Amino acid sequence: MLTHLSDEGVPRMVDVGEKEVTARSATARSTVLLPEAAAALFRDGDLRTMKGPVFQTAVIAGTMAAKRTSELIPFCHPIAIESCSIAIAFEKPRRVTIDCTVACHHRTGVEREALTGASVAALTVYDMCKSLSHEIVIERTHLVSKHGGKSDIAATRE
Repeated sequence: MLTHLSDEGVPRMVDVGEKEVTARSATARSTVLLPEAAAALFRDGDLRTMKGPVFQTAVIAGTMAAKRTSELIPFCHPIAIESCSIAIAFEKPRRVTIDCTVACHHRTGVEREALTGASVAALTVYDMCKSLSHEIVIERTHLVSKHGGKSDIAATRE
């Protein structure tokens, strides 16, 4: 059943007013594959481009995006996020892994916020490194885990 459609097929926001407020959290991951020439510049840590420190800027951008998810996705409830953390790691030989974890106490989950944060952090890495190469690939963005609500999903999607 598609919850964002009425019985008549009209798009709508789901009413979560009767749901119980519970602790909710979600972690999403985006993976960025760098071409060899760009990857070589990351081998000793965070790269600084003319736009600034790449990973630090991506953390800020991803956090800002997670907080504004309801402005980007139709029918997404505005949620007062209690925490958002973004971890970025360079994994040799050419992979950047971005994990975004979001948590709150609410009537609905924070999967979309975690996915948005990871996605925008990956887009920021791309944007800040595109002067090095346009062959950067945002390989994958996916939900790693979620807790709270009707069901939990453990890290099964590596």
